[in-house]
Order: sequence, then structure tokens, then C-alpha cells
Amino acid sequence: MPKVNDGRLIVGYDSSDDASVYLAREDLAIVQTIDFFPPIVDDPYEFGLIAAANAISDIYAMNAKPVTALNLILVPSCLPLEMVREILRGGADKALEAGLIIAGGHSIEDDEPKYGLSVMGLAHPDELWRNDTPRIGDVLLLTKPLGTGALTTAMKVELISKETERLVIETMARLNKNAAEAACDLDVSAATDVTGFGLLGHAAEMAGGNKRCSLIIDSEKLPLLPEALDQAAGGILPAGAYRNRGFVGDRVKIAYSVQLARADLMFDPQTSGGLLLTMAPSDALKYVEEMKNRGEDAFVIGEVTEYRSHPLEVI
Repeated sequence: MPKVNDGRLIVGYDSSDDASVYLAREDLAIVQTIDFFPPIVDDPYEFGLIAAANAISDIYAMNAKPVTALNLILVPSCLPLEMVREILRGGADKALEAGLIIAGGHSIEDDEPKYGLSVMGLAHPDELWRNDTPRIGDVLLLTKPLGTGALTTAMKVELISKETERLVIETMARLNKNAAEAACDLDVSAATDVTGFGLLGHAAEMAGGNKRCSLIIDSEKLPLLPEALDQAAGGILPAGAYRNRGFVGDRVKIAYSVQLARADLMFDPQTSGGLLLTMAPSDALKYVEEMKNRGEDAFVIGEVTEYRSHPLEVI
């Protein structure tokens, strides 16, 4: 894409961040993102919930408040109108939960249904989080367990229990609202959300280039959804996991002692995954406690160090 030179575009596509940021005035930034995809669950209403939560997540990852959104829906002519309504109802309910207004949208005919949102948020420019500014000495936290890619693949052929299937859907449909709000008064040095590039793909973007720092991830501290490890060990992984491994390439050093299935889940593409944050150890303790108070979890999974041999190291 052509390079855009505008001093008011303070975050663009060149930094691989979660959303674009335009400076409307000195104390107000407009944050914009867009995401949509085909169904990953059978129920149209639950598909709408998950797709909306996934799209809104990028706004939370920038420490912005979601304000308005536009629906994006692509449907085949053979899809019953009631199913279209259910998809949109799911998106509307999730938007209501986020305190966001769906102000309109656009629909076209396509061979496969797809749904998502274009979301606009607002933030003070001094309070924005970036994905590529981790501070040496900070710890690394994750707010949702991994494994949605492997488990939704397994769901298609009924390889997991109904209890795990329900937990996977609830995890994907859960907003990152609490995860962002619990950290808004803390000294967050960098943040992103873990979605299609998997944990290590997004961590690689966070570590950046120029040998600035290394992210050290403790594989034994990673939260995993039930049955995810078993499915990965059995080779039940989406194609995106292998593409993510190629994307990260030689930027990661994985210790020989790390179980292959556990390593595979670090490349597993996530749908509506959790926030990945770096903050001072003292703030991390406060954050974990505040998340518990909100009925959610946060997990310390690693640390930011001076540059070692690779931007990412998994131990």
C-alpha cells in the first residue's frame, strides 16, 4: 500500500498495531478497526456474539472506549432470513454489552456467510497503548486461555465434550472489556490482543525488531482450555497454526524441553483471544487481583528482558 504522510495519523498500518489512530484534536484520538470472518460455530446467534466480541477487542487493546460500529454481513441468497436476523441479533447484543452503538452497516450476497464489525473508539492520545513498546523488566500477562483454534477444529468433527465446547464458545464470546478496564490505571508499557497470528505471532510483533528486547515465555505457565493439549497432541490443528509458525520463523527459540503440542498451541490462531500486556511486576500483582475481583483471570506468563539471541524465547 502507498505510504501515507499525515501528522495526525499517529498509528497506521506500518506498525502492525491493532487499530489505526487519528488525532482529532490534542486531547482526542479516533481509534478505528475492522474484522469479519465466516462462521466458526453452528449457532447463528452465537456466531454473531463471537464475531462482534472479536472485532471490538482491538479497541480495548488500544485502551480506547468503543463508541460506534457498522455491521458487515455477507450472506448467500439461500440462507434463511431468520438466520441472518440471529447473526445480527448476536452482534447487537454484544455491542449493547460493550456500551457501543451499531449505527448502520452494509450487506452483500456471497457464497459463504461472513459477519463482523467496523468499530470506532475514542481515547486520549496520552493514554493509548501500543503493541510494540514493551519495557525491559516488565512482566508479560495473558487474560484468556489458549486453544480455540484447535478446539473449534475438533468441534467440527465432534471430538470434544459438550462441556468443553460450551466453555470454548463462552470464552470466544467474552469481551475484553474487564481486561482493559482493570489495567487502565496501571502503567501498561505495551498491549495487544491474541487473535489470528496466535500467541507467538502477536508476541513477535510486540518484541519488534532492531534487537531491542526479548520476550521470555514460560510454557508451563500458559493457561490452556480443557482438552486443547490432547487435541494438539493428536494433530488436530487448523492450517493457520502452521502458517503462523512460518510467519514467526527464526524469531523464536523454543527450548528442547518444551512439549511439541504445547508449542503448537502457542502458534494456534485464536478467535477473540485475550489481551497480552506488559507492565511492572508490582502492577501485575494489582492487575491479577483486580481481575479476580471482576470474576476473571489474568496469568503471568513471562518477562521482558534485554535482547538475548532471539526476540522470543520459550522455556
